[in-house]
Amino acid sequence: MAPQSAREALRPKAVPQPTRRSRSARSFVIVFINFLFTLAFVAVLGAGAVAYWSKSTFEGRGPLTAETTYLVPKSAGLQSIAAGLESAGIVSNSWIFTKGVQLAGAASDLKAGEYGFQPGVSMREVMDTIRSGNSILHSVTIPEGWTVKQVFDRLSSEETLTGNLPAMPSEGSLRPETYKFTRGLSRADLVAQMKSAQASLVDEIWKQRAPDLPLKDENQFVTLASIVEKETGVPEERPHVASVFINRLRKGMRLQSDPTIIYGIWGGDGKPADEPIRQSHIKSDTPYNTYVIKGLPPGPIANPGRAALEAVAKPMKSDDIYFVADGSGGHAFSASLDEHNANVRRLRQRERQDDAGAADDAAPAQ
Repeated sequence: MAPQSAREALRPKAVPQPTRRSRSARSFVIVFINFLFTLAFVAVLGAGAVAYWSKSTFEGRGPLTAETTYLVPKSAGLQSIAAGLESAGIVSNSWIFTKGVQLAGAASDLKAGEYGFQPGVSMREVMDTIRSGNSILHSVTIPEGWTVKQVFDRLSSEETLTGNLPAMPSEGSLRPETYKFTRGLSRADLVAQMKSAQASLVDEIWKQRAPDLPLKDENQFVTLASIVEKETGVPEERPHVASVFINRLRKGMRLQSDPTIIYGIWGGDGKPADEPIRQSHIKSDTPYNTYVIKGLPPGPIANPGRAALEAVAKPMKSDDIYFVADGSGGHAFSASLDEHNANVRRLRQRERQDDAGAADDAAPAQ
């Protein structure tokens, strides 16, 4: 028979029951883990809902109710652009617009300029429009024969330009043209563009001039072209008018051009419409009065365009040294004083007939 101690050793011992506190702790851990999983699940669902809402808002119809324009300033950052679009009522939420642009990888592609937007435009469409750089273009037209003063007056009144005008450049140095630009362009930049365009044009045509022209340099070239520009509004006449002045220069005759009288007296402002040219004007002592001085005046009297420059560079071949208005908008040309006087008489007769006809039209019926 086994000793008592051995029997006790072989007898199975009872497992101690867990304490009440241990059971509570384990239950808490399980509950907490379940809570974390639930929280994570809810967070995933929430993030998904936010992402879906943001995507829908970014691509859905926007708040804009009427067609409008918006100017993206130069050097503006994404957040600044987004805030401005929200303030203008073009997008509903600047944060969503910002995130959408960033996710599209377009943050550095947004371009300055003025853009037009239609009602209901989506944020994605707004982004694509600004990203394209297809901004609204404005234009300003500078006619041939305008003076620098007249050009500056026009630019000063153009509300889509910004900044102050620079100092006035020399007469004849601005190219007459239609210039297209985006809102916000500075007036100084546009003037610089006009100067550069005219300098290039003058240099191009001067290099292609006919040989043996009685012109020393580009200044005289532009000066004569400006006179031709002011003398006729009929494009096909310009080479003929240029030939008259070239012939006069070769013969040492005075040019006797009325526009030079006007510029010498009234400058870039031009002659008042109701002011005739008087004998006192013709005899005026100014460096531009070609009835008094010999040769060309010291500089241009306007900004000539391409056609006038080309007419002087390659004038028509003729012996004519006179021309006078023919009463129909053009001119009658002649190579001798007798022919010229006959053309003047025809003009005066036509003017008298026109005056008589006008008087008859104005007379009351009997």
